[in-house]
Amino acid sequence: MGVYSNRSHNIVPISKCYIQNKICNDIAQDIFEFIKENDISIYNEKTLKGTVRHIIVRIGVKTNEVLVTIVVNDNNFKKEKELVEYIKSKYNQVKSIVKNYNTKNTNVILGTKNEIIFGEGYIYDILGEYKFKISPLSFYQVNPIQTEVLYNTAINYAGKSNKVALDLYCGIGTIGIFASKNFKKVYGIEKVAQAIDDARENAQINNVENIEFYVGDVEEKLPEILKNIDEPPTTIFVDPPRKGLDNETINVLKKLQPEKIVYISCNPATLARDLKELEERYVIKEIQPVDMFPYTSHVECCSVLSLKNSIQ
Repeated sequence: MGVYSNRSHNIVPISKCYIQNKICNDIAQDIFEFIKENDISIYNEKTLKGTVRHIIVRIGVKTNEVLVTIVVNDNNFKKEKELVEYIKSKYNQVKSIVKNYNTKNTNVILGTKNEIIFGEGYIYDILGEYKFKISPLSFYQVNPIQTEVLYNTAINYAGKSNKVALDLYCGIGTIGIFASKNFKKVYGIEKVAQAIDDARENAQINNVENIEFYVGDVEEKLPEILKNIDEPPTTIFVDPPRKGLDNETINVLKKLQPEKIVYISCNPATLARDLKELEERYVIKEIQPVDMFPYTSHVECCSVLSLKNSIQ
């Protein structure tokens, strides 16, 4: 267990990560020692054999609730019950332990199938004035303290409008729910079904009634939603994965011509590429870096684009 050496999947052993939450660090280390002491098999990327692939520990910083997900390659996880009892007895912050099955030859961390082996299968955290449910497959920023700064920046860029907004790549609905008080209606799109289940529940938990969520790829679902809503959106939030926006979504944005696009990006390279494409129709008003990943070279950026007055 440790970190990958540069541009490889060779692991440099590290027992303590100084930018990781201490409880998460301790739990991961205890599970790792349990695996070693009980001779539980570890997945080998070359042979594709072995059971345990990954240990994921997530914490609600404000609630102190912990969710442990153990990613496995097969059903041969011996002493599973003993591990659950050991972790439960040592850490009362652990509210749930989940097995996630990933049997594919891939560098993607999580598979699509979960099995709850302790608790309810989720935890809660609080961002700003809202409470959010987080499940194993749900995207949730790794630095919730700075996430509030990032989302408030995005909401300030969007401004207030008694009109319609879209939240693309919405995850568990965090940005859309943050923005809901400033818009008449918000629509969110996300391809991970479990995240949309959480998003809908998060809207209920926070008594947000002017938001709707849809499951599907943005490039496929967006045109469908646009056909069925009464008025076109004036503001669109996009928070895509590192690969950025696909050409189809960029073309839809150009065609749709919302007054504002608020683009949140964790990859300055794909952000720059996409902004260059959007400059045909939009003026880039401002880009604000937010240090979501202290002590690393990575930075999140929040940018706001305004529609040009005259479009040729």
